[in-house]
Amino acid sequence: MAKIIRPAYPLEFSIGLLLLIFVLSAFVSFEIFDTTWQAVIDGDGPILGFALAGVAAVVLALIMWEEFLFPVRIRPSADEIVFRNHFTKLKTEVAMYCAIPVIVAFIYLSYEVIEVPFFIWAAICIIAPAGKLLSGIRNYNDYLKFTNENISYKNNDKEGVLALDKTRQIALIKDQGNVLHKMKVTMADNTEVIIDLDEMELDAFCQTIEKFIVGHYGEIVESPASSTTLR
Repeated sequence: MAKIIRPAYPLEFSIGLLLLIFVLSAFVSFEIFDTTWQAVIDGDGPILGFALAGVAAVVLALIMWEEFLFPVRIRPSADEIVFRNHFTKLKTEVAMYCAIPVIVAFIYLSYEVIEVPFFIWAAICIIAPAGKLLSGIRNYNDYLKFTNENISYKNNDKEGVLALDKTRQIALIKDQGNVLHKMKVTMADNTEVIIDLDEMELDAFCQTIEKFIVGHYGEIVESPASSTTLR
């Protein structure tokens, strides 16, 4: 059974905030169209264009703030627990993102626009979520798995299986706010392996990962008093 680590926003809150984003974005988008408020009042303005600009902003918000749609879940079993980004979430975000360039192209081809503000708006809508999606695609197959026998991970081209009976120490590397960012695993032969949770985009799981490590591997976990801190 899945365990929720971070819930999505309450439905009423999500709807209200997204409606606010839609209305404000549609209103502000007046600046990108070559029209006047009098034309809008008379019903001759690009009303559909305003609405589409608001939709683009809502799609942008849904991609950038995953808490609107995607709670963070894990499915622990008796023998293992695996942390990874949800495949369905990424596919859904990519599908939603495809609507943005379509909206941008439709507005540009269908209405008279003021080019400088239009292209600034278009760049924000297209570029802002693109970086996040590309990072998610790059980390599509990344995972961190804990069992009673080993720790296995994949971080792009870095991957490995670390046997616990050959592990001397696990150090939790945190920032000054006591937030976990990395794990340093020292093997019996003094080889050190750094597992970067930020690179793997597992930051939503950090508290759960720390609790699991301390609870299951406590005898080889570096004590909090001597834990490593990021500078």
